[in-house]
Amino acid sequence: MPVNEATEAAHRVLDQVERAVVGKRAQLTQVLAGVLAGGHVLLEDLPGLGKTLAARTLSQALGLRFTRAQFTPDLLPSDLTGSYLFNQNTGEFTFREGPIFTGLLLADEINRTPPKTQSALLEAMQEHQVTVEGHTFGLPRPFHVLATANPIEHEGTYPLPEAQLDRFLLRLSFGHPTVDQEWEVVQRRIARRTEDQHVDAVLDAEGLLAVQATVEGVHVAESVGRYAVALASATRHHASALVGASPRGSLALVTVARAMALLDGRDFVIPEDVKALAIPALAHRVSVRPELWLNNVTSEAIVGSVVEQVPVPDASDVRPSGR
Repeated sequence: MPVNEATEAAHRVLDQVERAVVGKRAQLTQVLAGVLAGGHVLLEDLPGLGKTLAARTLSQALGLRFTRAQFTPDLLPSDLTGSYLFNQNTGEFTFREGPIFTGLLLADEINRTPPKTQSALLEAMQEHQVTVEGHTFGLPRPFHVLATANPIEHEGTYPLPEAQLDRFLLRLSFGHPTVDQEWEVVQRRIARRTEDQHVDAVLDAEGLLAVQATVEGVHVAESVGRYAVALASATRHHASALVGASPRGSLALVTVARAMALLDGRDFVIPEDVKALAIPALAHRVSVRPELWLNNVTSEAIVGSVVEQVPVPDASDVRPSGR
């Protein structure tokens, strides 16, 4: 698919989602960039700020099959992946697919279930398959996870293991709307006369795969790629960091920067793409030293300081050769 057609389709997806989610175009753009980059996105914020609504309407606009799994303390891994059930008619065990066999899975309040169940997503998110009782089942393509999480200080939540966090391409938050935006939400609800919201499909599974293939063709100059690597590497040497971003962080940063370039109508990445996505792509991969917790030092602050310190490369060579 040509870049201009892919960009136009992506913008129409955002326009549809904005019919339901008010005033969050920038955050929705980053969520869509994560999907176009072939990854998974973690939405971490307070309840009631539109995380679930954004996930559901995005799946509708993308034309993907949508399933929702409500994560609770008693949720079992088999409740996600599926399990073998005995069929009395045939006398054999048959596999019953769980909600993970879908196009877009909403893992709602993922940090309200213990790590054992959280880890059931690891293989699916990385390998696009699940293994149940020694048998491996491939997941449909495209397959994406949009997970929501409440702040960890809320009662009844479990911290996501580092390995689980590392599988998410981005971690984002929506934040509270302005007074005018909140009033628009109320106005739309009054005019709609129903709680349910539905948006039109812009793409389908094949269309999304075509856009994702276009993202893979976006050019990344060596200077820009090295800039992303330098940012991730700098987090490992920061004085406030216990653990910095792994090489998967560098890959995530470059991959989602390509999607952001496409959303901006370009077939090449510029340093500003990388810079703008550094915190969403790297902060959840950085652990703060325990002795600094009481000083309100955050992983976002660590990545922010790294962005300020690492020199931004000259943008003169970012275009593909011959242009």
